[in-house]
Formats: sequence, structure tokens, C-alpha cells
Amino acid sequence: MSDNGYDSTKDSFNSAKEAAKESYEEAKEAASHAADDFKREYDNFTKDTNNKRILAGVLGIFFGYLGIHKFVLGYNKEGIILLIAGILTCGGAGIIGIIEGIIYLTKSEEEFHQTYQINKKPWF
Repeated sequence: MSDNGYDSTKDSFNSAKEAAKESYEEAKEAASHAADDFKREYDNFTKDTNNKRILAGVLGIFFGYLGIHKFVLGYNKEGIILLIAGILTCGGAGIIGIIEGIIYLTKSEEEFHQTYQINKKPWF
């Protein structure tokens, strides 16, 4: 029996093993870069959400009767309803804005984003 075929198979196996290790290292590095990019974008996104949360909360407390906080969040229909209600009730509807402003400011960033940006909950 010849060991020549065995050596050839062993060399092919070792070559494939080295190629697999190289591919693994490249994939590991690419995944690491992708994870870093994802984290950076997520941090930027949540930072914007936090700014929107604070802005909507403060506007809701001080100018809630005008519905400005609704417009900031992209709820135009609800903003118009609150604006009209605020005018008709001489600002009495501002209590809604005060309550919503307090709710916005007391929620965590993630909870606010999930509730008002993703699920689009328009009232309270």
C-alpha cells in the first residue's frame, strides 16, 4: 500500500482547515465591525429619541393647550384636535397637555420610543 494517497488527503485536509480558520477570522472581524456600526447608529437614534421626549414633555407642560407637543411627535390630527379644543375651552384642554408632558418626562427612553414612536399611541 502506498502512503502517497494518504499524504495527499492529509495535505488537502490541512489546507481546508487553514482556509476555514482564515474565513472564520475574517467573518469574526466583519461581525465585530457590523456590531460596532449597529451600536453607534442605535446610540445616535436613542439620543434623538431622548431629545424628542424631553422637548415634547416640556412643550406639553407649558403649551399643552396648543397641542404643540403632538406636532413634535408627528401626531398632526391629534395636534389639531387639541389646538381646537384648547381654543374652544379657553385653554382648559391644556390639562391634557400637562398630563401628557409629565408622562413623557417620566418614561424611560426605551419605553417612550416603543410607546410613542413605534406603536404610535396618540393619547396619554
